[in-house]
Amino acid sequence: MITAGIDMGSRSIKIVLLEDIQVEGAPQIKYDMKKPYLMMPGDLDLDQAAEIAFDNACKEAGVSRERVNKVVSTGAGRRQVGFAADSVTEMTAGAKGAVYVFPNAKTVVDVGAEEGRGIKADASGKATDFAGNEKCAAGAGSFAEAMSRALQLTLKEFGEASLRSDKTIPMNAQCTVFAESEVVSLIHANTPKEDIAKAVLDAVASRVCAMVRRVGIERDVVLIGGMVHSVGFVSSLKQAMDVEELLLPEYPEYVAALGCALLAAETH
Repeated sequence: MITAGIDMGSRSIKIVLLEDIQVEGAPQIKYDMKKPYLMMPGDLDLDQAAEIAFDNACKEAGVSRERVNKVVSTGAGRRQVGFAADSVTEMTAGAKGAVYVFPNAKTVVDVGAEEGRGIKADASGKATDFAGNEKCAAGAGSFAEAMSRALQLTLKEFGEASLRSDKTIPMNAQCTVFAESEVVSLIHANTPKEDIAKAVLDAVASRVCAMVRRVGIERDVVLIGGMVHSVGFVSSLKQAMDVEELLLPEYPEYVAALGCALLAAETH
């Protein structure tokens, strides 16, 4: 049986295809995850983009669409996936995928481009509580990305630069617009780039940590979403949350799509 999960995010479409593997004597079903697929929808309508992305994902995996038994969607555009049999929230999908990758996970932190979330998960991968920051992007990746562009750095370089700073520069603004003004002031004051980068990532991490504390920080803690690729943010978040380790999946952007594919398999 083959199932698929589609994460229709605000900037990208992520797709994971799973095929169950019968392993004799195994306590539970094992899955073979095909190469995950990502597409930027650009100016396409989301329903059209979903069709194209799914076709491309199946072709890259060497699987015909007819062989996919069930599709479950998540993300901001999840209801635009007309061929999906069901849709679930980002919290439901993220918790399921994170606990599959790290079975001991109890707290899931999801930081993508536009939103951050803190999720409490049980042993089965069910989200039992959550908190989010949908009202402001200052606690998400798009703010760090915008600030990296202001410093003429890539997001990767921005994160690496922050690790070269030992300064603590507080950023008090709770709104993206005012926070950007603080960064502009730091630039005009000839503050070194690495110090600005650390201030920005510390601020994002602080807001994410405050959000996660609303559901409780219980080890093991898994970080998913695109901000996993920022080594500076990972470092800032570890310090803000006062944890020795954050579990980082190999494909952090695809964990929610993986969760959808797993839910599709369970409910088929």
